[in-house]
Amino acid sequence: MEMVEVLHMNGGMGETSYANNSLVQQKVISMTKPITEQAIVDLYCSTLPRRLCIADLGCSSGPNTLLVVSELIKTVERIRKKLGHQSLEFHVCLNDLPGNDFNTIFKSLPSFQEKMRKQLGSSFGPCFVTGVPGSFYGRLFPTNNLHFIHSSYSLQWLSKVPEGIKGNKGNIYMASTSPPSVLKAYYEQFQRDFSLFLKCRSEELVVGGRMVLTILGRKSEDPSSKECCYIWELLAIVLNEMVSEGIIEEEKMDSFNIPQYTPSPIEVKSEVQNEGSFAIDRLEATEVNWNAYDNEFCPSEAFKDGGYNVAKCMRAVAEPLLVSHFGEIIIDEVFSRYREIVANRMSKEKTQFINVVVSLTKNG
Repeated sequence: MEMVEVLHMNGGMGETSYANNSLVQQKVISMTKPITEQAIVDLYCSTLPRRLCIADLGCSSGPNTLLVVSELIKTVERIRKKLGHQSLEFHVCLNDLPGNDFNTIFKSLPSFQEKMRKQLGSSFGPCFVTGVPGSFYGRLFPTNNLHFIHSSYSLQWLSKVPEGIKGNKGNIYMASTSPPSVLKAYYEQFQRDFSLFLKCRSEELVVGGRMVLTILGRKSEDPSSKECCYIWELLAIVLNEMVSEGIIEEEKMDSFNIPQYTPSPIEVKSEVQNEGSFAIDRLEATEVNWNAYDNEFCPSEAFKDGGYNVAKCMRAVAEPLLVSHFGEIIIDEVFSRYREIVANRMSKEKTQFINVVVSLTKNG
């Protein structure tokens, strides 16, 4: 089955939906806000557009979908008013794969528009919002059409599971026990995909257009580092347990692999330089705890079950892939066991996601 058909977050607004289990992603968006705002201010001041076209790639659905867009628009409106310029037309393009829950996004648009008008006043707008289903590993927009592209926690997903990884027995992703050929296959797929992404976006952006990309990644130069692979290794432990108990067929387990690559800053920099269409304005790595409810994000004692929170977050992301391969009947059992093993490890170890953030300008 093609990845474009099965790779999407859990839709709707239910208990296991991405909309209700994406606080980690929200924290990451908040952490990168200064970089995103600086990029859009620099763009506006250098190009002074009358129409501003913003694209969010891998937008998913839920409260995060329009969060970045609203902040970008508010930033532009502040600088526009400060400089005494005329009001802009905004065009917002929300992209994700065709299986994404666009309906929930569209239902939220009237309240989004109303909220923006209240916050920004009568001089705001108009603001046109478009859904753009399709893979960002191909062209999505007309030539020289976009001014600003944002993407958060999407570009770690590959266009497909790499070829030549049948020797990855017992694993579902890169792991410390993966043969070197598997690590090489994953990296080469990332190189092909990311280079194609950059090429397509360079054709769609105006000269001087900006991109801010946040990618789930790693600081280590070891692609099988625990920094990026541990969360999947724990899921593999659960699946292997269920194989040993006869709940899952061994053949099914051995043919399941996650289509993801978590790059280091050096790898991202190398691909940007090799492709040649963009200049790097800023490149950094940050950390965020697995449990989104740590510290100030914990509203009550009830939310301090880290294993529960992380398992729900991972279920919202991985369930469609697991269902398409193993079927729906095992899912509750998988994540019940996963919750226990994650909670156990989190009580003993430092568990964090690494984010690689890059701000780019299209070359002239």
